[in-house]
Amino acid sequence: MACPKGTARPSTWFLAGSLWAGLPALTGAVPVLEQLHPPAIQAGTAREITAVGKFDPWPAATWVSGDGLRVEALEEKGRLRVTVATNAVPGPRLLRFFNGEGASAPRFLLVGGDPQTDELEPNDDFRNPQVLATLPASVNGRLEKNGDVDVLAVELAAGQTLVAAVEAHVWMSPVDAVLRLVGPDGSQAAWNHDDGRTLDPFLAFTAPRSGRYGVQVFGFPHPADSDIRFTGNARCVYRLLLTTGPAISHAWPLGIRRGVTNRVRIDGWNLPNTMPRELVVDGAAVAAAVGRTEWRPPGFHLPFELAVGDGEEEIESEPNDLAASAGHLRIPGAVTGDLNAKGDHDRFRFEAKKGERLRLAVKAAALGFPLDAWLAVEGPDGKELVRQDDSVGSDPVIEWTAPSDGAFVAVAGSLLQKGGDSLRYRIEATRSRPGFKATVTEDVFSIAPGATNGIKVALTRSGGFEAPIRLTAEGLPPGIHAAAAEAGPKESEAVLRLVAAADANPTNGTFRIVLAGGDPELRVAALHELVSSGENNGVPQGFRRLKIEAVEDLWLTVTQPPPAKDASKKP
Repeated sequence: MACPKGTARPSTWFLAGSLWAGLPALTGAVPVLEQLHPPAIQAGTAREITAVGKFDPWPAATWVSGDGLRVEALEEKGRLRVTVATNAVPGPRLLRFFNGEGASAPRFLLVGGDPQTDELEPNDDFRNPQVLATLPASVNGRLEKNGDVDVLAVELAAGQTLVAAVEAHVWMSPVDAVLRLVGPDGSQAAWNHDDGRTLDPFLAFTAPRSGRYGVQVFGFPHPADSDIRFTGNARCVYRLLLTTGPAISHAWPLGIRRGVTNRVRIDGWNLPNTMPRELVVDGAAVAAAVGRTEWRPPGFHLPFELAVGDGEEEIESEPNDLAASAGHLRIPGAVTGDLNAKGDHDRFRFEAKKGERLRLAVKAAALGFPLDAWLAVEGPDGKELVRQDDSVGSDPVIEWTAPSDGAFVAVAGSLLQKGGDSLRYRIEATRSRPGFKATVTEDVFSIAPGATNGIKVALTRSGGFEAPIRLTAEGLPPGIHAAAAEAGPKESEAVLRLVAAADANPTNGTFRIVLAGGDPELRVAALHELVSSGENNGVPQGFRRLKIEAVEDLWLTVTQPPPAKDASKKP
């Protein structure tokens, strides 16, 4: 019997965390999930969303990371009902479809703490926009077709500052978004294409006069192609965040220390005189090895990004342009500064032992500041030992071994010899300890009963690590085991072989590949990186910044056993 449209199918399957589930006759083509719309749901609510992709048969089973979400497939193909618990932790989640043949790639779904507004079509004409009655607002939208321009209107008083941000690139949307503000007379009042960190736009605008202002969202294809046109399709989802309330432009220092309570001084827009400028940031919940975190203090609508380190966070003190007046840089530790005058060079003294491996890294462009920085190390005699101006993006990184015991100096400057308060940077210094990183090119695997599947793991050694590396798998279902595997001291690749018993039951779920070697405490989970970057004839490819950038929970499908051969038939 068919279910009424909009109701859940009785054959819906749901998985959370690392549960394993046997499957009924959910076979067919492996599901393909390309996008979810809308991408955000408020905690404590339930709503329908659309999954963009190919799902045959329907309904497909679903898995979502974390607790507090329930996903049900509806009668209409690609339609889901998502219920979010009131106490669900805000933040991005991952959702997959799966069946007896395999699983889709994961896509993002955000649990928000604020009410969500849907962008409503038709809204292409700035003379007939979708009006937002209240601010702040979190708008879930989609550029539906080529040429689509979404227009939303807000009322601003003279002297009032609107802060607006679009999130599209960070949701893996194939659109290079543009944000444009149209004044009450229909003329352009402000616009932005990139926020400095990603391809997503951001602007802050102070209204010269009262009236209704139109906020336009449109974009170009990403990766770019030869057509000059505004793009749009079912995958081009975005979030538009708007506020006339407090918003942070930068914090001082630019980073926080992991595991402790931090204090930072903020600057920004619409900050009341009664609001403290020094706020507390809790670094206790920031995971190990995470280099940045989103922070949203109470009363703020837009999140703000902070760098994260494992040492003291300090602030430069001028003058420090000469070795004699150099500031101090702890190891591990970080210092925040700015090149506030043309030709300004900032120096910081640090101690090192002969043979000690150090890593010095600048973050400026990665934090959205218009600084093309260079970084150098000078010896005790003042001679330059090493210099770097580009490593990752346009921020320099120096991997360096001290040639002797002594006091050395790290020097930061502008490659273009520019100066100004906006040329801010953070230098982080760490000791390069022996270690390694492990990655896999795929995050979805399958195996048939009685078969073997080899998973190739790439190894990136650092800090002089040359010990053998052992590979194991954790969380495998009954009937599946991992054969012992090891990478030799010089090897940069290893293969972990999964072996399925002949009577292994069909099932689906998550597992991890864990690697260990050298130090007994050095255990690393293999990652599948969702971020990617590169260029094709100068055209940027991939998504270099995402809400979730890597997964260590890999997916395994144990398929149905192959059909038995009919012995009565002649070969």
